[in-house]
Amino acid sequence: MRVLFVVQGEGRGHLMQAIAVSRMLKSAGHDLVEVLVGKSSGRVIPQFFYEQIGAPVRCFDSPNFMPTVRNRRPPLLRSVAYNVVRLPRYALSVRFIHQRIRAGRVDMVLNFYELLTGLLYLFCRPAAPHVCIGHQLLFLHRGFRFPGANRLSWRSLKLFTWMASFGAERKLALSFREMPDDEARDIFVVPPLLRREVVTARPSVGRYIHGYMVNAGFSESVEAWHRLHPEVELHFFRDRGGDGGAERVDATLTFHAIDDRAFLRSLCGCAAYATTAGFESVCEAMYLGKPLLLVPAHIEQECNAYDAALSGGVVVADDFRADDLLHMARHHRRDKDFVRWVDSCDARFMAHLEAAAPLRVARVAWA
Repeated sequence: MRVLFVVQGEGRGHLMQAIAVSRMLKSAGHDLVEVLVGKSSGRVIPQFFYEQIGAPVRCFDSPNFMPTVRNRRPPLLRSVAYNVVRLPRYALSVRFIHQRIRAGRVDMVLNFYELLTGLLYLFCRPAAPHVCIGHQLLFLHRGFRFPGANRLSWRSLKLFTWMASFGAERKLALSFREMPDDEARDIFVVPPLLRREVVTARPSVGRYIHGYMVNAGFSESVEAWHRLHPEVELHFFRDRGGDGGAERVDATLTFHAIDDRAFLRSLCGCAAYATTAGFESVCEAMYLGKPLLLVPAHIEQECNAYDAALSGGVVVADDFRADDLLHMARHHRRDKDFVRWVDSCDARFMAHLEAAAPLRVARVAWA
């Protein structure tokens, strides 16, 4: 089977999921033809993705939240206006995705929650079957419960998710825990897609807090807490352009540019993990038995944080204040049920892909 990926490139979660699936496909004898990554002008795709994905990578313009001056929480209305102005560019991106599907003569498109893929299937109806993958698909599941957030916000999130997954033969919803499938809506619940390096890692319990922030502006609150607790060693990774080096603030606070191997080494050896509630790194920390402080940056991450907290071992806050996290770390234990759930991923995931493939592959015809 010839497969093409379309990946939302904001943050690192969908990129890491794509790497995990690429290895599964190759182990099963399938061919990853090409990877298309949607990104905004302010993001740089990390080098490790190009090195590990194992296929040619092309980028295209894709909608996303507009960053603020202080690079913290994205302004929703300004982001909507910004993306409306850029609609002609996004129309060209939809055309580009369609062209690459046809040029690759692909048998299946795997969509890692990229909005423009759903719009392509809404307006152009490509022949290749479409499978959508992401934790966000759980938001469409009848059994999912939202936090007590603004109803307009989470309804908008559900609409965005419906649009991103439009035309999908199957919606593979990554979940912190096992749940019944919602087959009436073509939603099938699967474990998190963790990379091989995480599953085979040997964690230890260090004496420092490891952190990750998708928006570098959160560094201000980290530094504010650090001034009150200079004795606690902190290592925070953040998405920011530059030479890829580390910025050592003082003896116990260091900010690191994103580096895949360094990030995982730091996560494996930390006492606890603080982050902006992206699904992928939360799952990595839970699998390695690390307690978490989650500081959501937008409504999607608020849902992630609420859902993760149901499993325990999680503190949710509106700023980086790690006092409760350090207290919890003294008594935290690895969740063996979560580990077993993640370890069942490969078999479950490939079974869904193989079940989806025959639905339309036989009808794919290339002129």
